[in-house]
Amino acid sequence: MKKPFALASFVLVLFAGCAAASQPSSPPASAAQKLKVAPEESLSMIVPANGVQIYECRASQDKGGRYEWAFVGPEAELFDTRGMKIGRHYAGPSWEAFDGSKIVGSVKASTTAPDEGAIPWLLLGAKSVGPAGAFSDVSSVRRVHTTGGIAPDNGCSAAAAGTRARVPYTADYYFFTKE
Repeated sequence: MKKPFALASFVLVLFAGCAAASQPSSPPASAAQKLKVAPEESLSMIVPANGVQIYECRASQDKGGRYEWAFVGPEAELFDTRGMKIGRHYAGPSWEAFDGSKIVGSVKASTTAPDEGAIPWLLLGAKSVGPAGAFSDVSSVRRVHTTGGIAPDNGCSAAAAGTRARVPYTADYYFFTKE
């Protein structure tokens, strides 16, 4: 009698753990404080992204004769929380929905990602630069839960100047609107 109950309890805990793992988590307290949006803003949508961060091998601006990977921009597909493709993210930084609405962001705050090898978490101010639609009322964007995307740590030299590296990354973009 105890074994079926123990097995059922284990299965229930296992499913609860899986469900919790699939829900986006909040940023750690230190990151949340640094990436805090204005009090009059509220979460509008969570937009997962999957794509690449693009870097180009260039002569260093401040290290004479050296070469380094310089950030060019992202290229990513955007999804709703059900996994349906809803738009794209590209240099600007810009986020564009399939309905034509588009926002451009500017970095307001940055913090190191908790996962080594992941691009930083960001808070960006956003402004609409397209027609009315799904993204047009977004006032802030928070990039969290990043994986990958860091510039290569080798392979950039005078011989490689001008070459590009496309480094896979994922992130969750939290879109906020003013109330």
